[in-house]
Amino acid sequence: MAGAGNWSSRNQWRWLGRRILEVMKPARAATRRFLPASPFNAYPADPPIEQFAVQDQVTHDKYGLGRVIRVEDDTALIVEFGSRQVRILSPFAKLTKL
Repeated sequence: MAGAGNWSSRNQWRWLGRRILEVMKPARAATRRFLPASPFNAYPADPPIEQFAVQDQVTHDKYGLGRVIRVEDDTALIVEFGSRQVRILSPFAKLTKL
């Protein structure tokens, strides 16, 4: 009985044909412990809010090139974009000073 412990390639394929295939459920990640002293838990600091003054030239993602004509207590700006005036509220995410 030479090779009784070895499978021939023909027997391997015959055995594989008898398998029952099932779709596996996705593995769920275990919840991780919260470590308050970990440096990886630190939230990134918010970038400082840019300060604008009257007559600053600015650009806006939607309206384009404009000029600040009024500042309302660092909460809003009135910006003139050509013939249009737009009130932009703080934080001025889409507004960049040139």
